[in-house]
Amino acid sequence: MSLKESISTEVKNAMRARDSARLGTLRFLQAAIKQKEVDERRDLSDADVTSIIEKQIKQRRESIAAYEQAGRTETAEQEKAEIIVLQAFLPQAAEPAEIEAAITAAIAQAKAAGAQGPAVMGKVMASLKQALAGRADMASVSQQVKAKLNG
Repeated sequence: MSLKESISTEVKNAMRARDSARLGTLRFLQAAIKQKEVDERRDLSDADVTSIIEKQIKQRRESIAAYEQAGRTETAEQEKAEIIVLQAFLPQAAEPAEIEAAITAAIAQAKAAGAQGPAVMGKVMASLKQALAGRADMASVSQQVKAKLNG
C-alpha cells in the first residue's frame, strides 16, 4: 500500500471514530499532497509524500516555538498532537549511532571528492538528505555536521 493510500485509509478511520482533531490534521495533509500533485501535474511517489510530511512537521515545530513564546500553551499542545499524527507516516527514526556513522561517511566522501571550505557542508548535507530522508531531523543533523567540520 502506498503512503497516499495509507493516509486515505487513516482519514476514513478517523471519520468512523469521530476523531475530529486527527481528521483535521490528515485532511490538511491530503490537501497539501493534492496541491503538490496539481502544481506538478503528476502523481507523487512515497518519497515526495514523505518530504511533504517532513515539511508539515517542520512548520508545526516553528509554530510551537512561536506559540510558546507568546504564552499560548493550549495552541502549542494542539500543534504537538498534530506532529504525533504526522510522524506516524514517516519511516522509523534513525538511531543516533546510525546518524553519526552517516555523517562521518558523508564527510569522508565529500573530502575524497575534493570539496573544500563551505562546499563540504553542501555536499555532506545533500548526501545525508538522501540517506536519512524522513528518518532524522535535518536541522539537528546540520548542527552535528557543522560541529564535526569545525571541530
